[in-house]
Amino acid sequence: MPKIIGATLREHREQVRCLLFGALSELMKEQGFDAVTLSQVAARAGVGRTAVYNHFPDKEALLVGLVMHETNSWATALEAALVGVDDPVEQLRTYVHAQLVLKPDYYYAPGEDLRQLISAQTLVQVRGHVVIVERILRGVLERGIAAGAFPVQDLDVTVRLVLSCLSNRVVSTVGHDRSHIVPEVEAFVLRAVGAEVHATV
Repeated sequence: MPKIIGATLREHREQVRCLLFGALSELMKEQGFDAVTLSQVAARAGVGRTAVYNHFPDKEALLVGLVMHETNSWATALEAALVGVDDPVEQLRTYVHAQLVLKPDYYYAPGEDLRQLISAQTLVQVRGHVVIVERILRGVLERGIAAGAFPVQDLDVTVRLVLSCLSNRVVSTVGHDRSHIVPEVEAFVLRAVGAEVHATV
């Protein structure tokens, strides 16, 4: 009988899922998504191969689970960082910083673009994380416009442009240590939405 992790069955399931997510994330960074097998994920996570199938029917379903898990964690951390930040410009700066520094590691997996490796159905599910990311950004911009910090603009267009600017394929070209470009990207995005940016010393 498999060993139960955690005090309850629910805790056990959550902890096993987290082990699987961590294993997939590590393996993707090492060899890319396409080369990863569920047997490797199970071995890296320290669970039986059948345990993987108790949670996910296939590798693409596991990827979707990882994406949503990390995106939800990112959103929780960002919303916590925004608490107490009243200035819309600083809110947007905080958002950009979070996108560059806290972005989940699956964005930087080596190999081909994930969009070329997964089915159309899985791609639709993976893109569900964009809704979470977009919702927070739209809220920041709406508050900024209402406060007069940003000019009135078409947010459907602005949100897409900002997210494109912060996309994995753009930012990943500078490597995993992105701290040195954070101020430049923050200033660029703030200027793009019409915020007044003061030079820093």
